[in-house]
Formats: sequence, C-alpha cells, structure tokens
Amino acid sequence: LTEVYSSSPALGRYFRSAQVVSFSNESSTVIYQLVFSVPPSTEGFMKNTMNPDFIRNILRQNIYDED
Repeated sequence: LTEVYSSSPALGRYFRSAQVVSFSNESSTVIYQLVFSVPPSTEGFMKNTMNPDFIRNILRQNIYDED
C-alpha cells in the first residue's frame, strides 16, 4: 500500500503512511489505516480528492494495472 499511494500522481504528495490495523486469516480480511497530510481544508478538496471511493479506486486501478 505504501508504494501504491506514495507513487500515485493524485495522492502521492499527501500520503504519509499505511498500517495494518487488523488481519483475519479465516476471512482473508485486512483492515488498514491510511494517513494523509492534507492542506487546510477546502470543501472541494475533501469532498473529491479525499473521498473514500476515490482513495479505494487508486488501489483498484493499481491492481488492474498489474494484471
């Protein structure tokens, strides 16, 4: 995750770290925390760039690009 987000053209300059919070072998589920350092909040920036769907799509795109 660190490499994915730190190399992202959209989020790389804001990304600080990724940490696994919880991992389950039974369900193959990982919960992780991403830390970003963002400029003073503006409504558009937080609504669009830091939107959870946008952040997930960065990871999805990276997975698709590897295939």
